[in-house]
Amino acid sequence: MSPTTLQSWVQVPADSDFTIHNLPYGIFRSSDRSPRAGIAIGDYVVDLVMLAQRGFLNAIPLHTDVFSREYLNDFIALGKPVWQAVRRRITELLTQGNTELQAFADEVLVPARYVQMQIPVKVGDYTDFYSSEEHASNVGKMFRGPENALLPNWKHLPVAYHGRSSSIVVSGTDIIRPKGQLKPPDAPAPTFGPSRRMDFELEVAFVIGKPTQLGEIISTEAAEDHFFGFVLFNDWSARDIQQWEYQPLGPFLGKNFASSVSPWLVPLEALEPFRVPGRAQYPEVLPYLKYKVILFSTFNWKWPCSRKTLRNRYSAGLISDTSTGTSVSNWPTIR
Repeated sequence: MSPTTLQSWVQVPADSDFTIHNLPYGIFRSSDRSPRAGIAIGDYVVDLVMLAQRGFLNAIPLHTDVFSREYLNDFIALGKPVWQAVRRRITELLTQGNTELQAFADEVLVPARYVQMQIPVKVGDYTDFYSSEEHASNVGKMFRGPENALLPNWKHLPVAYHGRSSSIVVSGTDIIRPKGQLKPPDAPAPTFGPSRRMDFELEVAFVIGKPTQLGEIISTEAAEDHFFGFVLFNDWSARDIQQWEYQPLGPFLGKNFASSVSPWLVPLEALEPFRVPGRAQYPEVLPYLKYKVILFSTFNWKWPCSRKTLRNRYSAGLISDTSTGTSVSNWPTIR
């Protein structure tokens, strides 16, 4: 059966994001189930603990308790062949016409309305790339005016700052308004108080699942082997705190108080049908940043207030990040 015509025996609402083509991973709990790994399908969550205990994943080399953890880290650490095998098997079990799992549906399929989602990974590291030209231009105009919106280096390398992972929280967590130094342009001196210019940044983050050693450089050809999947990411920003502090070393307190991450982590395989050519880069980037294949990170997606496309991401962040030989942690890393 063609992937585009694949259907599931699980009832999936027509407007659901969680079709059999998606199958994102998450960590959930409920009144009678401890935190564990699950996969979304329609209005249900597939309990991967129960699925493994019933023997449906026996052909895959993994310990069944890997799904009983509070984060997906240990599963991600098993590597790409295991990720792909689990996805293939679960797709097979949920495909219309396959009856293996149906007798155990009440055990394995948990109605989503009864679960509480948790952050999917324990984040070991976090780098924020300034990789959308439109976003970089808008923020540049906010702080420097339209004539200096993009700085000279922006079109030559992936501009980024090393963020903090300690305040990354799952979407829906209440955010406390930060306090800091504020200095409007016409004020003679700064004052201290709560931010009056809170902002959000709708972003997509990719989770790194394959570590590197110190001194190892990732090439454009090898980059996809390190990607586990994508999450939606809201990088909360206190613009008035940021505006006063950001020169010369970039954002700090205006960004460090919270970032929200979606509870569902979409694997790269789900995005395969949506590969599209990236935008032409002018001037051309240096050879080490040039991709020879169409990127996974260039796919179209919809948001209620607009239509966005990740093809506007201008350069290869992971390649640039490791070009100095810095290592990628064996804990999932958000880039």
